[in-house]
Amino acid sequence: MAVLDTDLDHILPSSVLPPFWAKLVVGLVAIVCFARSYDGDFVFDDSEAIVNNKVAGVVGRADLLCALFFLLSFLGYCKAFRESNKEGAHSSTFWVLLSIFLGAVAMLCKEQGITVLGLNAVFDILVIGKFNVLEIVQKVLHKDKSLENLGMLRNGGLLFRMTLLTSGGAGMLYVRWRIMGTGPPAFTEVDNPASFADSMLVRAINYNYYYSLNAWLLLCPWWLCFDWSMGCIPLIKSVSDWRVIALAALWFCLIGLICQALCSEDSHKRRILTLGLGFLVIPFLPASNLFFRVGFVVAERVLYLPSVGYCVLLTFGFGALSKHTKKKKLIAAVVLGILFINMLRCVVRSGEWRSEEQLFRSALSVCPLNAKVHYNIGKNLADKGNQTAAIRYYREAVRLNPKYVHAMNNLGNILKERNELQEAEELLSLAVQIQPDFAAAWMNLGIVQNSLKRFEAAEQSYRTAIKHRRKYPDCYYNLGRLYADLNRHVDALNAWRNATVLKPEHSLAWNNMIILLDNTGNLAQAEAVGREALELIPNDHSLMFSLANVLGKSQKYKESEALFLKAIKANPNAASYHGNLAVLYHRWGHLDLAKKHYEISLQLDPTASGTKENYGLLRRKLELMQKKDV
Repeated sequence: MAVLDTDLDHILPSSVLPPFWAKLVVGLVAIVCFARSYDGDFVFDDSEAIVNNKVAGVVGRADLLCALFFLLSFLGYCKAFRESNKEGAHSSTFWVLLSIFLGAVAMLCKEQGITVLGLNAVFDILVIGKFNVLEIVQKVLHKDKSLENLGMLRNGGLLFRMTLLTSGGAGMLYVRWRIMGTGPPAFTEVDNPASFADSMLVRAINYNYYYSLNAWLLLCPWWLCFDWSMGCIPLIKSVSDWRVIALAALWFCLIGLICQALCSEDSHKRRILTLGLGFLVIPFLPASNLFFRVGFVVAERVLYLPSVGYCVLLTFGFGALSKHTKKKKLIAAVVLGILFINMLRCVVRSGEWRSEEQLFRSALSVCPLNAKVHYNIGKNLADKGNQTAAIRYYREAVRLNPKYVHAMNNLGNILKERNELQEAEELLSLAVQIQPDFAAAWMNLGIVQNSLKRFEAAEQSYRTAIKHRRKYPDCYYNLGRLYADLNRHVDALNAWRNATVLKPEHSLAWNNMIILLDNTGNLAQAEAVGREALELIPNDHSLMFSLANVLGKSQKYKESEALFLKAIKANPNAASYHGNLAVLYHRWGHLDLAKKHYEISLQLDPTASGTKENYGLLRRKLELMQKKDV
């Protein structure tokens, strides 16, 4: 058995270039790869992680932060061996403990980070300790008595480090359990269909097929997709499926590499391969479905750390090849060609992440059977006002996944806006039947039923939505509109008040309260509500307009005029703002100003019958005044 080797430069050789130039080259390559998207939009889940996230957007950096602390933990563990020869055991222990701490930080960023402890253990035993599995197996088979004197097993330093790593890992798992509990997140069949298969054989085959897809993405990252769920990868249900060839190819390569890593007589080769395989396999284990069900089929982000191992293996392979051939320039050209192709792919993919439209459409060629891809394209088109195209993609999403309630909800919303109420009701009813706690679909169903004059059913739908989502201001707002249509004014006001309590900036609810109180002659109460609303939302021109109307009716002309002018300054092209200010001036006796704003209002909206009528009355009044003067 070989003695402990702490000369890490043989295992982790430094770069050929000087450190400064190596960093500069890597930095420049990274800039070239990702420069196209630096000024891109926030896309896909960026909206939740960054745009709508109030504490910080650090959650969007989980994988990068995990990788950072993972690598720091590993380098810290390496440092323990470098320091053991210089400053003794105490310094070595410090670096091991620091490595465990950094591993804990990596885990807090992403659960995958805890696997660094396993990598450190494998590195310590197989790489530093040069543990030869083949030699041990042979001694066990031949009952060699020298096995009892195995230096590895009697190495107190190794046992101490393994104890620290094991204790650290157990502590991390305990803390994670205390914070988040023992139950795994709830996933659905569309997230990971293989994990819901009844047959263990089907599950095993598909899990291994997923591994082969991940391996292929490392080798040839051409098929990239923002989401691989919802039918993107059909299940393999029979061994006659041609895709099982991918499984055989994967395990042929892996078994070959593992045999070389564990059994090769070349100690240097064994250690390099072990390090590469350790980085390739160990960080991937949490995503393998072996220990618990995961919520995805393929997730490109989980390959970020395994790609380190892939690079180690690829570099070693080309290095070994160059030693056995005279065509070194050809090998160098191949390496540079691979780097260039991958850089080009990064540039292309970076451009696809510039906007949601490019990102979602890029997925169509990769996963045409993915309902979520069609859903996201439809949503993007709907946000841009292209409802006709959005309907087409939403219908395709529902066809691909007949239980896709979010696609049904969005499609129902568009049909509602296009007054296709019957189909909208059918879709939304089906959505809440599939997912009875889908509060948004219940609310939208209520809106459709209200439009169909089915008031009792609408009220019941709104109440059901609120039951499933108690803090639902928009639902209270719509419930208030229903009550207003039924002349249940007190109930309407209470519903809108609930909306503003839950969401103080709910401008529509405030406005409706002011308008209802105004229309029912409760001017003092309307004024109080309007002032309260403007204190909370001081720059809302629609609230200024509504309160100005109330003040005008209360003959508080000066204050009303100030609010009208402020509203017009914020929204100068609102015809009704000019028209109602003209009415105020008309009542106030400022007839020239009234004429001016009537004319502006009619220029903005020539079809406003009320404004036309009032303007006609004003003109007749001005003509009579001119005749009297004459």
